[in-house]
Amino acid sequence: MRTTVGIVGGGPAGLLLARLLHRTGIDCVVLESRAQAYVEQRQRAGMLEQGTVNALRECGAAERLDAEGLIHHGIELRFERERHRIDFPVLTGGRTVTVYAQTEIVKDLIALQLAEGPPLLFGAEALAVEKPESEAPVVRFVHEGREQTLSCDYVVGCDGSHGIAQSAFPAEVSRTYAHDYPYSWLGILADVPPSCEELIYARGSGGFALHSMRSPSVSRLYLQVPNGTDVEDWPDERIWDELRARFAIDGDWRLERGPITSKSVTPMRSCVHEPMCHGRLFLAGDAAHIVPPTGAKGLNLAVSDVRVLARCFAEFHRTGSTQLLDQYSELCLERVWQATRFSYDMTRMLHAQPDGDVFDRRMQLARLRRITASRHAAAELAANYTGLPLAL
Repeated sequence: MRTTVGIVGGGPAGLLLARLLHRTGIDCVVLESRAQAYVEQRQRAGMLEQGTVNALRECGAAERLDAEGLIHHGIELRFERERHRIDFPVLTGGRTVTVYAQTEIVKDLIALQLAEGPPLLFGAEALAVEKPESEAPVVRFVHEGREQTLSCDYVVGCDGSHGIAQSAFPAEVSRTYAHDYPYSWLGILADVPPSCEELIYARGSGGFALHSMRSPSVSRLYLQVPNGTDVEDWPDERIWDELRARFAIDGDWRLERGPITSKSVTPMRSCVHEPMCHGRLFLAGDAAHIVPPTGAKGLNLAVSDVRVLARCFAEFHRTGSTQLLDQYSELCLERVWQATRFSYDMTRMLHAQPDGDVFDRRMQLARLRRITASRHAAAELAANYTGLPLAL
C-alpha cells in the first residue's frame, strides 16, 4: 500500500487531519487499531474552543455541531460559598466556547471519511514506524490477520501517549517533560438535565468539583478524589452528596440528581514531548502532549496541532517547499506550553493539595479573588480558555 501521508490513529486528531488533507488534494491513509464501534463510543472531552468549532465548520464537519452544540458564553467559579461568572464575549471581544462531545465529533468525521475518502482502516494495528529519517518511511501494521506495510512520504502519529509513533523517535533526540498530580478525577455521566446553564468550577471544602454537560438531558460531573480510588467505593448516593457539598453556595441553587450511567477514575498528568517531529515523522495530539482536563485543552490542542500541520502540508503541496514542515514543532510548541501552563495553573488553583497547609489554601483563595476582582486577570483566563491564536 502506498500513500503520501500515513496517519496512525483514528481519533479526532487523525480524522480531522485526513479531512483537511483530502480537501487540499493530498492523499492519505488512516490506520486505527480499534473497531469502528469502539472508537465511536470512547468518552472524552466535550468543550470546544472557538478555533476548534471554526476548523470543523471550514472542513464541512459541523452540520450536527451547529444543530446540537451548546454555545457557552462563560463559566462560573465557586469558592467560599460564593458564585462568580466569567463573561467570555465581554472579555475576549466576542469569543465563545461550545459543548459538543468528542464522541460526536468522531462520528461526524468518520461518516465523512467513509463517504468521501480517503481510506480509513479499522482494526489496523500499527506495529512500528520504520526509516522515519529517510525519504520513504514505512508503517508496518496488521489488518485482517495479515501483516502489511504502508509506504509513505510522511507519517503522522495521532496514536496517543502510548502509541508506536512516539517510540520511533531516537532516544538521543527525545525529551519528555512530565508532572504527575497527587489526585485524580472521578467522572460520571447521569441521565438528568444539567443544574446549570454554563460550566461550574468549584473549590469546595472537600476538594474540586466540576459540573459540565453532554446535552440538555445528560449531565457530566467530576469530583477530585485520591489517586488509586476504586469507583466501587463510591456508590451513587455518596457521589451526589459530595457533589452537593462542594457546589454549595449561600443562595438559591439546587443540584438535581438522576440515574448515573457511567463512572470512571482519571489520573491527572501533564506531559510534553519534544520535538514534535523527527525526519518525516510528526506527532500530533496526545502523542505529543497530555494536559489535565481542568483547562479543557486536550482535544483543542490536538485540533490546533493538525490545523498547523495541514497548513504546512498544503504549502508543501502548493510550492514544493518544506520550510513550514521543518518548522512544525517550533510552531506548535509555544502554544502547547502555554496551554500546559494554563491547565497547570487552573488545576493548582482549584484542587485541594493533599500535602497542603493553610498557606497553600490562602494562596489559592488569593488567586481566585484576583480573577474575580480584576478585569485584567479575568480577561487572561478567558483568553486562554477560549483559545490562544495559532502560530500559523
